[in-house]
Formats: sequence, C-alpha cells, structure tokens
Amino acid sequence: MGLRLKFNLILILITIVGLAASGYASNKLLQNNAREEVLNMARMMMESAIAVRSYTVSEVRPLMKVQQRRKFIAQTVPAYAANQYIKKLQETHPEYSYKEATLNPTNPANRATEWEADVVSWFRANKDEKELIGERMSPTGPQLYFGRPITITNPNCLACHSTPAAAPQTLIDSYGSSNGFGWKLNETVGAQIVAVPMELTLERAANTFQTFMLALVGIFLAVAVVLNLMLHYIVIKPVRVMSGAADKISLGDLDVEEIKVSGSDEIGLLGRSFNRMHRSLSNAVQLLDETDD
Repeated sequence: MGLRLKFNLILILITIVGLAASGYASNKLLQNNAREEVLNMARMMMESAIAVRSYTVSEVRPLMKVQQRRKFIAQTVPAYAANQYIKKLQETHPEYSYKEATLNPTNPANRATEWEADVVSWFRANKDEKELIGERMSPTGPQLYFGRPITITNPNCLACHSTPAAAPQTLIDSYGSSNGFGWKLNETVGAQIVAVPMELTLERAANTFQTFMLALVGIFLAVAVVLNLMLHYIVIKPVRVMSGAADKISLGDLDVEEIKVSGSDEIGLLGRSFNRMHRSLSNAVQLLDETDD
C-alpha cells in the first residue's frame, strides 16, 4: 500500500467523521432555530390577541354599555374581538389559527376539539403551568401550538357564566341557556391556543442545511486536492528520486549525480544525508580500488 493511498484513506476517514459530526450539529442547530422562529411567531400572535382583548375591555365595552342592556353586542366580548382579528389575518395566512377553546362555551364555535380538550385538561392537571408548547400534524402539515390557560380569576366573569338566572337576558336571547354556565371561580375552563405552520420554516432550514453541507463537502474536496499536491511535490516526488538513485548505487553505478536539495525540512535533511552517504561510499570504493592496485 503506497504512501499516497494510506494518506488518502486516513483523509477520507477524517472527512467522513467531520462531515457526520458537522452535519449532526448544524442540522440540530438549524432545526432548533426553525422551531424557535415558529414559536416566536406563535407568541406574537398570542400577544396580539391579548392586546385586542385588552383593548376591547378597556375601550370598546364601556362605549357599548348602554346599548348592551337592550341587545347583546358580540363585539364587546374580548374572545369575539380576538377571533375576528385572527380571521382577518387568516385571509392571507389561512394556515394560522387562534382559538379560545373552551370545554363549555357560550358560543358553540369556541367548543374545544378533541386535541384542544387535551390541552385544557393538561392545564387543569398542572395548575402552576402558564404555557404549553407542542407539535401536532394538521391537514396542512406540521404545526406548532402554543397555549395559555383561561382561568376564571375575576368574579365579574361569573355574572354571565354562573347560572342562566344570573346572566343578562340579552345574552340568553342570543345564545340560549344551555351552554356556557356552571363556571366556578379559579376554575380553568379553557385555553387560548395559537397554531402556527412549521412546514415552510422547516423547509428553509432543510435548504440551508443542504447548502451548508454541499459547501462543506466542496471545502473538504479542495483541501484534499491541495494536500495531495503538496504530498506529491514535497514528499513523494523527492523520495522517488532518492529511491531511484539508491537503486542505481546498489547496482554499482557510483557515478549517479547528487540529488538536488532545497529547503531545510525533514525531506531536505534526508536528501543531504543521502548525498553524504553517496560521497562516502564513492570515496570508500575508490580507496579500496587504490589499495588493490
């Protein structure tokens, strides 16, 4: 096995190990960054919905207080306002969603689906937790969901959700007396859930990973070519010259020209040593010939 082959086998092994380690680390980093990007979008949607709720409570509801006595106005309900805001967003981004999923809602549109009910149940079982982040497969692809519990901490909320008798008549006229009642103080009745698609972000991460790996392979190949050229001209070629000269000398040809040596590295030192050996051997043979004469 030649020196070049040994060198390249070691180089290939190092390249494979380096590419595998770099690929694993970079892919994991890109996937984590993609997930964090999606999570940031989900948090932004959640904060936007909360801001709309707060605006509705502080700005809209007081203006409609008198009209609310004659007719129930859905626009004064924070959940309705937040949902309408998200609906506008969904006109251009239909895969994004926000829902105040409730186990027993006044508005049937807010009733939790099976997987949303699992989120609400998780918050009920983990009362100290304020956030839940998870992933699920939707009909449009993988989604990241971000949830926060809806817990009744304000006694004023029970005016519309304790019993039908205590609720405003305008509310009963709009939604009936079958749903949205029986809520209790400090009870988690639902969850605010934002779902954001991951497919596009993951696809960008995959494309970035592919580009990075192709660039890395190109760099390794370029390094391999340069190292092989250096190995050939700095090591293999001088050694072959010395090997050829040694073969001629071993066959009795002492008139071989001395090897041209340049540089002070190990190959240069070897070449100088070879030339000294050649001269010493020639002198020794010449002395033997003169002695025999």
